[in-house]
Amino acid sequence: MPDLPQAPGLAAVVERVSAARMQATVHELARDRYAGRRVGTAGGRAAAAWLAERLRELGAEVELDSFPVADVRELYATPVLEWNAGDRKLRLEHRRDFVEHLATADSPDLRTAPLAAAAEADLRGRWVLAEAGDWAHACERAEAHGAAGVLTARGTDAEGWMPKMIAGPAPRAVPIIALRADLHTRLADALAAGPVRVTASMPLRQISTDGRNVHARFPHAGGAGSGPRVLLAAHYDGVGDDPGLRLPAAADNASGVAAVLEAARVLTADPAVRAELSVVFLDAEEAGAWGSAHHAPALPSDTLVINLDGAAHLHQAASVEAGGPAHALLATLDQAARLTGVPLRAGAMASDNRRYAAAGLAAIGIGMGMPGYQTPAETPDRVEPDTLVAAARLLVATVGLPAAQTSI
Repeated sequence: MPDLPQAPGLAAVVERVSAARMQATVHELARDRYAGRRVGTAGGRAAAAWLAERLRELGAEVELDSFPVADVRELYATPVLEWNAGDRKLRLEHRRDFVEHLATADSPDLRTAPLAAAAEADLRGRWVLAEAGDWAHACERAEAHGAAGVLTARGTDAEGWMPKMIAGPAPRAVPIIALRADLHTRLADALAAGPVRVTASMPLRQISTDGRNVHARFPHAGGAGSGPRVLLAAHYDGVGDDPGLRLPAAADNASGVAAVLEAARVLTADPAVRAELSVVFLDAEEAGAWGSAHHAPALPSDTLVINLDGAAHLHQAASVEAGGPAHALLATLDQAARLTGVPLRAGAMASDNRRYAAAGLAAIGIGMGMPGYQTPAETPDRVEPDTLVAAARLLVATVGLPAAQTSI
């Protein structure tokens, strides 16, 4: 790493960051027992308990803070989609070929019915093929005419997966299934050539549950109380496994959690750090950032928040978004980045940092990539050790810089 002429003692501190420890954290949180760490699940609660214990081992005072969460999408069985055109039958694979539309009505039972184009006059009892990009209008017609449901189009990621989400718009009165764009075109061609019958189910319901934030204070870290009040944040929840299909959530956001935990370990072991340091591992970010919305109003107004969401693949530069009165904090982050050799760029970070900024706090969101984002391909082996190290070093340098103790 570059020399740190402005902070000679910091160079040694930053070098204490351990890639092996962070990799171990990522692998732990991606284990089967946590089942993708969705809010309100046994796996999510087990992850919170494990993280709380790790923070206590660092000497923190730890609080598990529960809060209500509503409108979480829960896929409780594997959906089905197949169609028959003439003597040809095609059965599709969930999350590769089709996926739940977040506005779908819960429809656990198989429905078999003829397919109709959205513009047809008679839609009663039929599956409706929406025009690409016009699912809402198709839903209105389907609801008005008593249709069986709606098929719309959706793209995939670069690896052919359709990522999972668990927060979305209010549900409609009919089931809605999102079909891979090329298959949507193929189905339209089949319908133009002759009758098509569709069989489908979409067992997706909305539930209310409880989230659990893990909040830790380090009252004996360095000269705590004589420097700025800094909160390092990362959400630990994922979107959860599908029935019969693992979604390990290694990049989003076990990687960010691992880097924050390692930064806290390094900072609290250094007596020269004067910041009053806290850490929060947030729940329910994937369900709409409920954890940070619950936590932000309880913080003192002078708290400086650094939120890390994704530390798995630093391709060209880390994305940074600043909000609230964060000018001085951003300047310190920029200095830390230059000193540690981590490239930064301004970029949208739609994560928990926005909840803290909305509460009037100086807040910065940082992201360093999420390969396999919210799919079964988001595995620990794709979290790069060098990116974990870069993220943890950046956090340590930002909090540990002598300039940070006097100017922010």
